[in-house]
Parts: sequence; C-alpha cells; structure tokens
Amino acid sequence: MSTDPSLLEATPIWTARAVLGEGPLWSKRLGRVFFVDIRGSRILSCDLAGEAQTEWGMEHRPCWIIETSHTDRFLVGLERSIVVARLIPGEPAEILHRLPDELPEGMRLNDAKAGPDGQVYFGSMDDAEAEASGHFLILAGDGRISRLDQGYTVTNGPAVSPDGRTLYHTDSPARTIYAFDRSQDASLTGKRVFIRFTEADGYPDGMTCDAEGGLWVCHWDGGRVTRFLADGTRDRAIALPVSRVTSCAFAGPGLDQLVITTAAYQRDAEPLAGALFVVTPGIQGLAAHPAAFTG
Repeated sequence: MSTDPSLLEATPIWTARAVLGEGPLWSKRLGRVFFVDIRGSRILSCDLAGEAQTEWGMEHRPCWIIETSHTDRFLVGLERSIVVARLIPGEPAEILHRLPDELPEGMRLNDAKAGPDGQVYFGSMDDAEAEASGHFLILAGDGRISRLDQGYTVTNGPAVSPDGRTLYHTDSPARTIYAFDRSQDASLTGKRVFIRFTEADGYPDGMTCDAEGGLWVCHWDGGRVTRFLADGTRDRAIALPVSRVTSCAFAGPGLDQLVITTAAYQRDAEPLAGALFVVTPGIQGLAAHPAAFTG
C-alpha cells in the first residue's frame, strides 16, 4: 500500500467559504474544477492552482453540475428542475433548456453522477431533512426520468465502479451506503448495505470511485475522507481541518489529484470551512462521464 494520505496535507486552493459546497467536477477539456454552493445559490469554478476564479449566481439553488458533450454546456440540477446551462467565465449563466418541474413543494434535488452510457443518476430529498420521502432517479438521454428506488431522507453521492457493474448510493441521515448491481441498460438490482457509519464517523456524504475500485467517501461532521475497498474494508483516510466534508472528485491531467468540497454552514468557528481542497492521494481516479442529455 502506498503512503497513507492521512499524513498528507490537504491544501485549500480556494477559500470561497461556500455555505454548502458540493458536487465537484473536473473538466479536462477546460482544465477547470466546477462545484456548486447549494445554499449560496451559485456555481463556482477555478483551476487546480485556485486561479482563474469565477462564479455564476443562479436563479434557484444549484444542487449538482455535470458536463455534456458540448464545450460550454452543462447539465445542472436546480432545486426542483433540471436545466441545460451555458457557463462561460466572465459571462452570466444562460439557461438553454429546462425540463418540466416534477418535484412537489418541500422537496429538492440533491447529488448526481452520469453513468458510462451518459444516463444521469440523481436523488431527491425532503428539504427539511425530516421525512424519508426522497427518491433515487435516472435521467435518460431522451429526457425521460424514471424512479429507481425510494424511501430516502437525504440522497447522496452516487458513484459507479470502474467496470460499471456496481453503483453506490447513500442515505446520509441513516448513515448507510448502499450498493446495487448495475446492468448494461443502467437498471439497478440487488440493493444491499455496503457500509454503515458509526456516530463517531459522522454522516456519509458525497463519494467517488478510483481506478482500482476503491470508494472515497466524505464524512459530514467527521472531518475526513475515507477510502473503502470493494469488500467494505477501510483502507485509509485523509484528515481535513474542517468538520463538514461534503464531496470529492479526481482531477488533473493524470486524474491523480483529489479535489474536496466542504461546507461553512453553521461552522463560523472554522476559518477554512467552505473551502475547496486538493490532495495527491497516490491513486489514480476515474474521469467523470458526460451526460447524454443535452437538451
């Protein structure tokens, strides 16, 4: 095993103090990291040195962002709808297409990831985080939305294994990460508990897979990112100087850096809360799949 990343320093590259930073995305094409500040109603972007910073204020809270095959078009999950947006640094965000709002009042979207075929897995949740009324959904390339699962309080962190045959998904308040068998048609079967967090762990939040099949999971109220092996064994962890660690993604030309989002929400005493961090963990990641739906 390579050097334990918990001994490495996670460097803040942008102290944007996101209220609720989430959903980091590395765009190899643009050489930039994109992420959302859900409670701040903005999309943020910079390079891996923390330079070329830009942000776009959004009309409604953005919950996730996924690249498409078009150079400047992104699929963005807003509170209650999915839009195709053109994001060009220095220019306002332009909404090019909007899918019909389908969520009832009191619900919002939360966290998403495109699979190898471009279909987008995403979740909905009770905005008050009180009821298990959230669904796990999929957006096909033709714009159709189908329900895959239900009964979630806070849906989080879909991640797909390197071979595309396993999908991980989380209900954060339940402190539970589930694994599903994923078929070639993107359907899911065989739901099972993969990891249960303890109270000392905090809550499982966003996550991503690496090229070796490891699953990197962020700990909300746990101040770290943990790598789990495919059999559920805890392999290693990266400690951060903030408690609310929200999501992570591999980045860089060699996909050998891990970018990590955090939240400043209710953490006034933590100077670096809400910052974007980067660390080199010694393991190569996976490129994000683009969304097939482009509006």
